[in-house]
Amino acid sequence: MTETLTKTHRGGCLCGAVRYTVEGPPAIVAQCHCEACQKWSGTGHTISATFAAADLSLQGETAEFRYMSENGNEVTRLFCPRCGSPLLGRNTGLVGYLTIPLGTMDDVPDWRPQVAVFTRNRKHWDGLPAEAARFEAQPAWRPAKDG
Repeated sequence: MTETLTKTHRGGCLCGAVRYTVEGPPAIVAQCHCEACQKWSGTGHTISATFAAADLSLQGETAEFRYMSENGNEVTRLFCPRCGSPLLGRNTGLVGYLTIPLGTMDDVPDWRPQVAVFTRNRKHWDGLPAEAARFEAQPAWRPAKDG
């Protein structure tokens, strides 16, 4: 991921009402099979990149939905109120960071999931990335720069 250290990435929703820019490479790219991600994505998993919240610039109105995750953290999902596209996720278990679904990015580099989480919830018809570490639930994790 070193080729994207200073790159600005852009993305947004289906209708174009919400746009964002985010700087640099993600702290991690994860494939999540939790039931909430399945419902949010409408398929068997999400693939999202985690960035420092300070590196994001968001333009346009968003709506949000909050709920408690399986491990007791509050999760906030931001989406476009016009077209419904999922845009960002925040989790009280990882303060200062947010997740961006890769499908909303205009220019996704060759980022691949490094981890697959909540594999215990994986649908029988859904695959797992061969090279990713696999966890039945959400492991304790902090970005390397946070210690």
